[in-house]
Parts: sequence; C-alpha cells; structure tokens
Amino acid sequence: MNKTELIDSIASSTGISKAASGRALDATTAAISIALKKGELVTLIGFGTFYIAKREARNGRNPRTGATIKIKAANSPKFRAGKSLKDAVN
Repeated sequence: MNKTELIDSIASSTGISKAASGRALDATTAAISIALKKGELVTLIGFGTFYIAKREARNGRNPRTGATIKIKAANSPKFRAGKSLKDAVN
C-alpha cells in the first residue's frame, strides 16, 4: 500500500474527502517527525511505538577500494510494533 492508497482508505472509512485525509496524514507524519527530532517517544497504544536509537561511530570498509573509513555516529528512527498490531498480522 502506498501513500495514495492509504489516503483513499482513510477517506472511505471515515467519510471525509481525500484532500482532508491527505492533510490529516501529512499532519500526523509531521507531528511524529517533530516529536522524534526532540527525542521524545511517540506511543500509539495497541499500534506501536516510534523512538530514536543512537548508533555509535564505527569503522567500515569502502566496498570498491577496501579502504577503511570512519562512519559518524547517527540517530536512527525505529518502530516497535504493539501487541494488537502483532496479533492482527499473525
């Protein structure tokens, strides 16, 4: 399912227009992004939790040359599925 199909599904299940569904989806993803940027957890009970995982700096290899390179530390967004979501797909 892509974004357009998700917007169509939201519109049909809620009875609002596709434009309003698109704005609601964009607002939701923006709110999640802003919260994660602040370092906060975003928990949707039953669905799951979005959080930030910190990756330490490390050494890696350039696949073309085989030379050792330094990879900077980074923050990576993660998602942990909730019990209801796990039960729904199993």
